[in-house]
Amino acid sequence: MSLLRPATSEVVKQDLIEYCCEVYQMDHNGLHGYAHWMRVLHNGRLLAKAEGANIKVVELFCLLHDTHRQNENIDPKHGYRAAQFTKTLKGVWFDADDEEMELLEEALAYHSDGYTEGNITVQVCWDADRLDLGRVGIKPIPSRLCTPTAKSANVLAAAYQRSVTILKVGKETI
Repeated sequence: MSLLRPATSEVVKQDLIEYCCEVYQMDHNGLHGYAHWMRVLHNGRLLAKAEGANIKVVELFCLLHDTHRQNENIDPKHGYRAAQFTKTLKGVWFDADDEEMELLEEALAYHSDGYTEGNITVQVCWDADRLDLGRVGIKPIPSRLCTPTAKSANVLAAAYQRSVTILKVGKETI
């Protein structure tokens, strides 16, 4: 996993990452596992900085958004389950005020519903995930993204290249 190990932060600590990996019940070599989380984290950090979003909420979203998927295909309740799970982590794995928790729960619960309107932090979370659609052969479309930064040609191209390159390299890098 060393190729995909993120820089740690006040929120992203190695023990939290490892705990999320333990909780995840599917194959990390699949479409929604660890490598995807790390690419979403990369995207989220870039977007949060450019858009002035709450970095704590964004980083937590990136780690937690797919932790409660039950399959690789259609799982419309996985975001809601992740939002509920997040409540059990507050005060144990991270600290967050009520507003941050509301934003995090909203971002998690609705991240795969296709919404584009919301608080800038929630929008950054959604875009961070959507920018990694190349892993499933989908090129992100600017009209389905929320933020000006995510819609920019340079960001779109770089994110798509990262997701496709990891997909082509395969399981050996994970």
